[in-house]
Amino acid sequence: MSVVKRWGSSMAVILPQELIRSQSIREGDDVVINIFKKGDLTDVFGTLKTKFTGQQLKDLAREGWESSADRKFRKSTQK
Repeated sequence: MSVVKRWGSSMAVILPQELIRSQSIREGDDVVINIFKKGDLTDVFGTLKTKFTGQQLKDLAREGWESSADRKFRKSTQK
C-alpha cells in the first residue's frame, strides 16, 4: 500500500522501502503504476438487496477454503 501526498501543485506516490528494495527501484527509473483506490464500503452494507443473509454470504465465500486446522491435520498425516 502506498500513500499519496501533495507535492507542490501535483500529487506524489510514496513507495514503501521494502518495495523499493525488492524491485531494485532507483531515482530516475521509469515505472508503471496501476492505481486501485482503496474504497470505503461502510456505506454499502445494509443497502444491498440480496436473498442471502450476511452469514450466508460469508459461508458461501468460505466454501472450498481450507482452514488452518485442516492444513495442520493434512500435514501431520502426510509424514
